[in-house]
Amino acid sequence: MPEQILTGTVCVAVHSPDVVVHAGLVSSLQHDHRVQEVPPERIHEADAVVAAFDTVDATALDQLRALSDRPDTRFLLVAGRHWRADVSAAIDRGVRAVLWRDAFTPAAFVRTLLTVADGGGSFPPTLQGALMEQVRWTHREVLAPRGLTASGVSPRELDVLRLVSEGRELSEIATKLCYSERTVKYILYGLMKRLQLRNRAHAVSYAIRAGLI
Repeated sequence: MPEQILTGTVCVAVHSPDVVVHAGLVSSLQHDHRVQEVPPERIHEADAVVAAFDTVDATALDQLRALSDRPDTRFLLVAGRHWRADVSAAIDRGVRAVLWRDAFTPAAFVRTLLTVADGGGSFPPTLQGALMEQVRWTHREVLAPRGLTASGVSPRELDVLRLVSEGRELSEIATKLCYSERTVKYILYGLMKRLQLRNRAHAVSYAIRAGLI
């Protein structure tokens, strides 16, 4: 008979090639009613997946893909102090939090799991610093020369989207921004084509969901 999962419980799948580490992680969950472990064959039901590695490198990130091919899987890594992976690549693979093994406590473990399951993230200060440097470099060397922001939307595209969201006509937007109406149409068309948006309403909806406007 399938194990019943209580409503509101965060489902967690745990993976570690080390049976002792695996047992320790599972034990840390057993006395907290807010979380419940699901077996490997039900990993698709998990709100968060815990993976433990002594060394986090490109090989470890590849193993995450083998654990779950769901693009929206959220991983919490319990890691040794050997971090040799690109932080951006880890995030792209679904890593949303990292706990160092030597700083691990059951309370911090559960708290971080709940954060990840709720859509949040948590990284140690050293990895946050590395990520900030990568973001800064990407903005300076890749985005800024092309007139883009980290969102992939240029400042003038944001100006147009903001006014479209206010219900302004293209002629009004053109007057407001000191563009020709043809330029406003060109800006909107370029944005919708690049982001594969169907129409203006879809573009505004995308901008709102992405927190751009």
